Amino acid sequence: MKPFTKTTAAVLAISATLTSAIIAMGETKTPEVNLLPSSSIENKKADELEQGVASKQAELWDHLVSASELVDVRGLSAQFDDSGGRRILKLKVPRLNLALGETVRDPRRGIAWVAIPPSSEGWNLKQVRDIQANVKNTGSKPAETTLWVVSSHGWAAVGGSAKLEPNQAATLSCDLRETYPDGTPKIDPGRIKEIRIMIQRIDSASVEVSGLVATGTADEWVRPAGRIDVPDMVEGKPAPSRRVRYQLCSDADNGIYCALYLPADWKPAKRYPVIAEYPGNIFYSATQCWSTGRPEQCAMGYGFSSGTNAIWVSLPFVDRSRGEIAEAGFGSNAGEETTSYAMDVVEDICTNWGGDRNNLFLCGFSRGAIACGYIGLRNDKIARLWKGFVACQHYDGSRWYQSNIEGAVERAPRFDGKAIFQVDNKQEKYQPVVDATDPSVEWTWSRSGLGYHATAMFLDDRPSMKQLRQWFRDLVEAPR
Repeated sequence: MKPFTKTTAAVLAISATLTSAIIAMGETKTPEVNLLPSSSIENKKADELEQGVASKQAELWDHLVSASELVDVRGLSAQFDDSGGRRILKLKVPRLNLALGETVRDPRRGIAWVAIPPSSEGWNLKQVRDIQANVKNTGSKPAETTLWVVSSHGWAAVGGSAKLEPNQAATLSCDLRETYPDGTPKIDPGRIKEIRIMIQRIDSASVEVSGLVATGTADEWVRPAGRIDVPDMVEGKPAPSRRVRYQLCSDADNGIYCALYLPADWKPAKRYPVIAEYPGNIFYSATQCWSTGRPEQCAMGYGFSSGTNAIWVSLPFVDRSRGEIAEAGFGSNAGEETTSYAMDVVEDICTNWGGDRNNLFLCGFSRGAIACGYIGLRNDKIARLWKGFVACQHYDGSRWYQSNIEGAVERAPRFDGKAIFQVDNKQEKYQPVVDATDPSVEWTWSRSGLGYHATAMFLDDRPSMKQLRQWFRDLVEAPR
């Protein structure tokens, strides 16, 4: 993400007139969407202008002077229109845009987005209930549009989505207090990284967005006890307690990087366990998942090491043919380049940053969990690296892309480590893989209770994480 210019700070005027939906403990709220007739939003604006009230409520992008200050623009053009008394963001998707690494050119896989950054002072949303915006499909095809509020430091995002027919309008609303089914908050409203507007599952589209505001009041947000914040990735050189965008020398001129974290107690002369982690596949659904497919979203390794006494590296899936990270799939050549890159990064960490070759661990979520076997056991050389695996919500053999149960059974005997810890996976599904693994390997099957496709369970003190952290400490101390 490139730096952006900060101008004037937005002042949030919070409306107390919006009736808020309540999430019952143990339920996931469906994001609120109010579908409107095509002329409703325009008529409402005209009425407000006549009454002289349209400018009374500050909007969350008021600090941006022009669209050049928008960030992370992907697959679309964005332009502000301030001529009608209220700001309108006009978005156009000119052609099919796919996730990096996606090989199937299907409009149903199309995705484009733009992000609104906060001002230099940030958005003070700790007592706000919702963020909402009006959207209108001004194109000739149905368009699925999602409003996202994205948190930082390992928190996720909340969204509101609607599929709009041509000339149809809607009000999208994001509940800042939305939780996972077990009651765990999805975001920290005091740490909002961006507000993102996304257009999906279409090859071309035209959408207008207006009225981006904070609405509704809520009690002061309270941080859950025991919650760990994941360091955000920054530019710069590796240092204790920092997580940096790190490139091998051979990748200095391309877009391939990992995220490298050195623990707070890191010293040059000391050796540290290394946790390598793979992210999930790119997948955005307001009701199902927020997954970017990029290494900086990883959180598992930091969570089960508690950020101490271990080096943590978040690995990408690699597309060497394009010189970029594969957000979808296993990377070019069916994952062969991803495998080579992982071995090179581990060697670099052990040579230059104090990695302990006898204490190397591999973990991953979803696609990353499948990669523990599909990439981590791809050949004898990489398989010999690992002392333990931690896989969350999937494993090799899930019949996804090139991974299938037959291949997983063939790869399983290559595991030369001591133990494998499974989170939210069912043993019976992977029993053929277990049977093909050396019988001396210890398997642990744990249920987190989160009830959602996410990694938030690794960042608190629930029983499954206490079990995993103890497992990790014991395995580090065990001889190889």
